[in-house]
Amino acid sequence: MSRGIRPFYFPTTVAIVDDSPDFLANLSLNLDPMLAFRVFDSPSATLAALNSEQAGAPGSERFFSVYQHREEHSFDHHVIDLNMARIHREVFNDKRFERYSVVVVDYDMPEIDGLEFCRRLEHNPLRKVLLTGKADEKLAVQAFNEGIIDRFVLKQDPSATTLLQETIREMQEDYFEDIERTMEDALNIGPLHFLRDPFFGELFRKICADLKIVEFYLCSSPDGILLLDGDGKVTLLLVCNDEAMRMHYEVAFDNAAPAALLDELIKGNIVPYFWRSRGLYSRQYFDWRSYIHPAQECNGLQRYRYALVNDARGLLLSPVFSYHAYLKQLDETGRNRSGV
Repeated sequence: MSRGIRPFYFPTTVAIVDDSPDFLANLSLNLDPMLAFRVFDSPSATLAALNSEQAGAPGSERFFSVYQHREEHSFDHHVIDLNMARIHREVFNDKRFERYSVVVVDYDMPEIDGLEFCRRLEHNPLRKVLLTGKADEKLAVQAFNEGIIDRFVLKQDPSATTLLQETIREMQEDYFEDIERTMEDALNIGPLHFLRDPFFGELFRKICADLKIVEFYLCSSPDGILLLDGDGKVTLLLVCNDEAMRMHYEVAFDNAAPAALLDELIKGNIVPYFWRSRGLYSRQYFDWRSYIHPAQECNGLQRYRYALVNDARGLLLSPVFSYHAYLKQLDETGRNRSGV
C-alpha cells in the first residue's frame, strides 16, 4: 500500500558542478526542460552559495511557534503551535522554486574533488549525487556507504543522462520527505485524516496526474489541498469526512439554512465552500447554491466526500508566480554560471 500525502510540495532547483564547460553545456542540452537546474564551473564559489543561510535550510520550522495563549503557566511544558494558514501562503513566495534540493558534482576536478566537495556540505540537507568514472567506482561506493554522498552515477554508462534524471527526481522526493517529517508527525495527531489515508493518497496522485499538478499546499478552513499546474492554474481539492459533513449540517441548521441546503448536506450530495465565512454556512449566503459543489466519494480508511473547485477565492488573494515562469526566467538569465 502506498503512502499518504505530504503537507506541501513544490519544484526545487538542482545545482550541477563540473569544471568542464563543454561537459556542462552538453549535459544541459540533454536534461529534461521541465527540470529547474543551474550549472556551475567553480566548486569553491558553489560551496559558499550552497552553505549560505540564504540557500536555505529546510522550511518546516517556519510553520511552528510556541503557543502564546495557553492556560498553563508552568515553563516545564511548551505548547507548539502549527500555523496551518502559513502552509498554503507559501504559494505566494516567489522565491520558493529557487531553493536547491540536490547537488550533482563531478568527482574529478582539480580545484577540489567531488568527495571533498560533498564532505564540506555535511550539515546541509541537500541530496548529493556524485558523477564518477569507472576507475573511481570503488571510491564512490565507499563514499555512499559512509554517508558522504546519497547516490552516484557512472559517466560512461550509455544511459547516464536518463539515470541521472531518475536519480535527481528520487533525491528531490527524499529531500522533501526529510524536511517535512516534523510537520507530518504533528499532523498525524490532528483531524486531517485524509493525509495519512493510503487509499485517498492513491486518489490524490491520480488527480495530480490528470491535472498535471506540479505543486500543492495543505489548507484549512475549509480542509483541502491547493493544487497548481505549471502555468499557475489553481484548483482547490475540498475534502470532508463524515464528521466534517455533520459539522457542516449542524452549523447550517443552527443558522436557519434553507431546507433544500440541509437536505443536500444530510444526503452527502454536495461539498460546501462558504469561503466568505471560513468554509461554514452563515445567514449571509442568500445565493447558497453558488457556494456548493457536487460531491464525489472515496471509501478509504474513512469515507470522504471531495470536490474539485476552480475558484479558490478566500485562499488566493494575489497572483501566483508559476513554475513555468520560473523556468522561463532561468532560460532568459542563463542557467550556466561560472560563479554564483
